Amino acid sequence: MTMDADANALDLLSDLIAKAKAAGADAADAVFVSGVSLSHAQRLGNLERLERAEGHDLGLRVLIGKRQAIVSSTDHSSAVLAELVERGVAMARSVPEDPYCGLAEPDQLARDIPALEICDTAEPTPETLIERAKACEDAARAVTGVTNSEGAEAGWSLTRIALAASNGFAAGYAGSGHSVGAAVLAGEGQGMERDYEFSSTVFGADLEDPAVLGKKAGEKAVKRLGARKGATGKAPVIYDPRVSNGILRHLAGAISGPAIARGTSFLKDKLGEAIFAAGITIVDDPHRQRGLRSKPFDGEGIANARRAIVDGGRLTTWIMSLSSARQLGLETTGHAARGTSSPPSPSITNLYMEPGSATPAELMADIKSGFYVTEMMGMGVNGVTGDYSRGATGFWIENGELAYPVSEVTVAGNLKDMFANLTPANDLTFRYGTDAPTLRIDGMTVAGA
Repeated sequence: MTMDADANALDLLSDLIAKAKAAGADAADAVFVSGVSLSHAQRLGNLERLERAEGHDLGLRVLIGKRQAIVSSTDHSSAVLAELVERGVAMARSVPEDPYCGLAEPDQLARDIPALEICDTAEPTPETLIERAKACEDAARAVTGVTNSEGAEAGWSLTRIALAASNGFAAGYAGSGHSVGAAVLAGEGQGMERDYEFSSTVFGADLEDPAVLGKKAGEKAVKRLGARKGATGKAPVIYDPRVSNGILRHLAGAISGPAIARGTSFLKDKLGEAIFAAGITIVDDPHRQRGLRSKPFDGEGIANARRAIVDGGRLTTWIMSLSSARQLGLETTGHAARGTSSPPSPSITNLYMEPGSATPAELMADIKSGFYVTEMMGMGVNGVTGDYSRGATGFWIENGELAYPVSEVTVAGNLKDMFANLTPANDLTFRYGTDAPTLRIDGMTVAGA
C-alpha cells in the first residue's frame, strides 16, 4: 500500500467519523486495518500449501454520552458505510452506560510520532519462501536419528493500520513479519520424540539461516530420545529462553489494568513494592527498532514510550488503557490495543527482562539435582492467587550438567515466590516479542514418576 493509499484510508475514516457525528454521535473514532500475507508449507520435501491472502477491515466506535457501540465491516462501499453509521448510532443509544468509556483528551494525544524501523515492504517471491522452508526441512531431516517430519513453513506478512478520531487524532503505520521453521521427529514407534525450531523477524535479512534452524530442530528432537519421568520433590528449575518468557506473560496478566480494577490479581496490592530480587529489571519498549511488537502510538492515539515495568525488583506501574486508568483514578500508560470489532484494552508491546551476569552454565553449576525445562503444556495458572502448576518436558540436571531427557513432569509453585526467587542468565535474545534470558527459579515443586 502506498503513502497515497494511507492518506486515502485516513480520509475514509475522517469522513466516516463526520457522518457519525452528523447522525447524532457526540464523539467517534475509527480504525482501518489492511494486510497481505504469503505462506508456504511443505512436508517430506513435498509442497503442501502455497497461499497468498489480502484483506481489509474497518471498525467504527460511536459514543453518545457515556454509551458506546462498535460496528465493523469489510465492505467499504458508500451504501454499506452509511448503514454502518446508522447502526452504530442506534446501538450507542440503546446500550447501558459505561462511566469509563471515552476518547482521549486532545492534550493526551501523540504529537511527535517516532519513525520506527518496523516495515520490510519488499515482498519475497514464492520461490524464496519455498527455498527457505526446503533448506530448513532438509537440514533437519539430515540429522542422524531423525526419522520423520511434521513439515516446514515459511511466511511473510505486511499490515497497515490507520486510526482517526473526532478528538483530532489521525495517523497510521505499517509493520511486516518474516518467519521460517520446521518440526521433526526422531526415533521409532512408542519411543519417538518431537522438537522444533523457528525464526520470526520484521526484516527478511534478519532471519536466522534456515539450514541452521533445521539442524537445531533435528538435534533437539534426537536429544530427547529415551525420555524418562522425572523425580518428585523440591528442586531448582531452569527455564530455557523459549519457555522463560511465559513468566513475563504471567506478570503482564497480573498487572493488567482491568484485573487490578476488578481486584482479581494476586498483585493488586503490590504497586511500588519489591516483587522480584533487587537486580531484576523488566522493560516494555514499543519503540524498539525492528521489534516484533513495536508501534509508534497506542490504540487510542496516545503517545507510548519505553517503561521499566519492574525497576530494581520493584513494580512501578500497571498496564493501562484509558478505560482501566479511569477506573483506577490514574493516567493511562499508553498501552491500549484494539481491533476493528472491540473497544481498546491494555496490552504489552516488546516486553523483556534485562539479562543478568551469569552464564546459563554458571546458573546450573551448583545444582546437584534439578530440572531444565524446554517445553511447557497447559495453562494451570490462577491469576487471583498466583498458584502455578504446568506440565513440562526437558532434561534432568545432575551435578550441574544435563544428565538425561525427562517428560510427563509437573512444575508447581506460587508466582509470588517464583518472582522473588528468580535469577536471570546473561543470554537474552529478542525472538518472540516477549523475551527473557535463561531463568533459574529455586524452591519449585517438581512431580514426575
